[in-house]
Amino acid sequence: MGGRGGRSFKGQLIDPSRFINKAVITEEVEHFVPEHAFADFAVAPELKANIINKGYQAPTPIQDRAIPHVLLGRDVVGIANTGTGKTAAFLIPLINKVFKNRTEKVIIAVPTRELAIQIDEELRGFAEGLRIYSVCTVGGAPIGPQIRDLKRSHNFVIGTPGRIKDLVERKVINLLSFNTVVLDEADRMLDMGFVNDMRFMMSQMASARHTLFFSATMSREIEILIKEFLTDPVSVSVKTGDTAKSVDQDIVRIEGKNKVDILHDLLLKDGFTKVLVFGQTKHGVERLSKDLIGRGFKAESIHGNKNHSKRQKALGLFKDDHIQVLVATDVAARGIDVSNVSHVINYDLPNTYEDYVHRIGRTGRAGKRGKALTFIQ
Repeated sequence: MGGRGGRSFKGQLIDPSRFINKAVITEEVEHFVPEHAFADFAVAPELKANIINKGYQAPTPIQDRAIPHVLLGRDVVGIANTGTGKTAAFLIPLINKVFKNRTEKVIIAVPTRELAIQIDEELRGFAEGLRIYSVCTVGGAPIGPQIRDLKRSHNFVIGTPGRIKDLVERKVINLLSFNTVVLDEADRMLDMGFVNDMRFMMSQMASARHTLFFSATMSREIEILIKEFLTDPVSVSVKTGDTAKSVDQDIVRIEGKNKVDILHDLLLKDGFTKVLVFGQTKHGVERLSKDLIGRGFKAESIHGNKNHSKRQKALGLFKDDHIQVLVATDVAARGIDVSNVSHVINYDLPNTYEDYVHRIGRTGRAGKRGKALTFIQ
């Protein structure tokens, strides 16, 4: 934890006031009018029926602007925050591509297993009844069943870069047979040290390929990767402001009090129905969740020391409202998309302001308002 005056974030001192920001009233935010309806996109009627069945009506900005380019086979750079609907922006046109040509294969690389599983679930919904199959290949899960699934007929592989590399080296995946690649949350993959695995993966693919690249941020390193991996890409940017406009942000001063007691009192208040609590370390997160359970709260934890199935179980309980509190580390929470999170609590300060933005983006989604509280010593 930092001192009272603030904390250094990548060399800059962040004043606690940066964690205070009243949400913009949503009615005042400029209303987006899409140029297309889903019915306008040149996709198969069977796929359109599935889109409607999933309850999709008007496209989000990233879907509205990216789908037409992807359908034309153009390389696309999409700059968009998590929660903007970017998964459907690449899945819909790529499912259509496979539906038209069953020999097409698509590989999707993402930073975390949670995100890979989410994309796989979304793909299954869009591809229902279309006889299009996917395999999810993630680290931290047994490799045997993944190898078995890859030997069956499939058009999509969704995975984390390290596990994809492992399967390529075992000659279970032949990347030359994939004409399309999606790099999702590329900035997070970079942050997590996957850059060499990404480069390995791209080096094993044909140079004449269809590449889609999504990132929430644009840095010098990201620009270098775009130049390396893409050919004459179309840039689509729908990134909103730094911090979500629909999130009320405030601080809670600890001032010598017991942090767990303060958290305890907050969790008893009205409205704290689905609370994501961020801690700094794996052990701290585990200890805090046990403390909360001991105090009678329905709580779970996710962190790197938990195996894949336990993390998925904890996440499922939180998604389905069987628990009130999920305590998480930054890395374990990346890629999580849970609706209706009422509060994000930064029990420990994030390492960077970018991490703070990423944390609080878990609430105030899909037009709803959210609250973020940061504990300050």
